[in-house]
Amino acid sequence: MTSLESKAKTFLELHRPGTPAVLPTVWDAWSANVAVAAGFSALTVGSHPVADSIGRPDGEGMSYTELLTRAKQITDSVDVPVSVDIESGYGLEPAQLIDGLLEAGAIGLNIEDTVHSEGKRLRGAEEHAEFVRGLRQFADAAGVHVVVNARTDLFLRQDGDESDRVDRAIARLQLAVDAGADVLYPVGRHSDADLRRLTSELPKPVNAIGIPDAPNLKELAAAGVARVSFGPFLQAALAKEADRLFGAWK
Repeated sequence: MTSLESKAKTFLELHRPGTPAVLPTVWDAWSANVAVAAGFSALTVGSHPVADSIGRPDGEGMSYTELLTRAKQITDSVDVPVSVDIESGYGLEPAQLIDGLLEAGAIGLNIEDTVHSEGKRLRGAEEHAEFVRGLRQFADAAGVHVVVNARTDLFLRQDGDESDRVDRAIARLQLAVDAGADVLYPVGRHSDADLRRLTSELPKPVNAIGIPDAPNLKELAAAGVARVSFGPFLQAALAKEADRLFGAWK
């Protein structure tokens, strides 16, 4: 088995602007094995599809223990780097989050700035950066450069005026970079112009969402994206196909 530090290094090296790593978002050992068998060399674990798979609502409707249980089943099943969406941290401290991830065999994380356990408020920009700093410090102290993907929900939530939303997102994510983030995730669907601004003005690789049944990899690459993940959309596409198959048996 490859060491966690080696997997973390390999994972980070996959993030190349203009030649994005496509990291299928999986939710159990079966979906992970399907993705690896298809030739993908690293995976993301999405909180939304995991929650759906165990009958919990998205937005920290499941516990961190439940998420880690599924993450461990995945890392035990495949020998590729695995990053886990830890939502906004489940009300836990960075040290607890990092310890849990490493015990589960994960080498990366997404951390978002919507605090689900506190009425879904948006963390302040400096507050979110400070949380990222804690994750970086405890990961480095553990001897594994856990790849921190700092996410902002400004676009998803449509907070504030649209005219300066990109400016505010860039400022927020720049603070996360200063705090130790490796990758930046302005989650949402963007115009080509906005996406190019984000990738050109931010100093770290940018993660974009991909829709599995409406692939636009060439466009995302041309915009300078370095990482593509699917969020809940791979599971949704498979559910649509299952519905088609089931329909023939009704």
